[in-house]
Amino acid sequence: MPRRLVLVAALALVDSDGRVLLTQRPAGKAMAGLWEFPGGKVESDELPEEAVIREAHEELGIDIHKSCLAPLTFASHSYEAFHLLMPLYVCRVWQGTVRGREGQAMVWAWPNEMSRYAMPPADKPLIAHLRDLL
Repeated sequence: MPRRLVLVAALALVDSDGRVLLTQRPAGKAMAGLWEFPGGKVESDELPEEAVIREAHEELGIDIHKSCLAPLTFASHSYEAFHLLMPLYVCRVWQGTVRGREGQAMVWAWPNEMSRYAMPPADKPLIAHLRDLL
């Protein structure tokens, strides 16, 4: 049976030390408690880069310019109810102070330590790409 395709854009926000921001999915949401790269669903009227910029502002309180986003890789993962396609963008430059505007827990993690965090299945393969980059 065909599954619907869900397009989600994710962000690997990298600080000046080379650590990557992970956020924890809040209680009440699917996969609550798991750590993920911030981001969200791409709306029908926006590009993936625009979704990352919007979600960074809504979730983290920061502003990102499109020119500061670099596509790194993508995840393609089949869940039971849908198939997820998730481009991952790297960003090293932003304006504002990162804060969890939705009450989510956050951690700056070294790429070689990210596999210690429980993550959704689609996020896990992205770690190797970040380790290679950073």
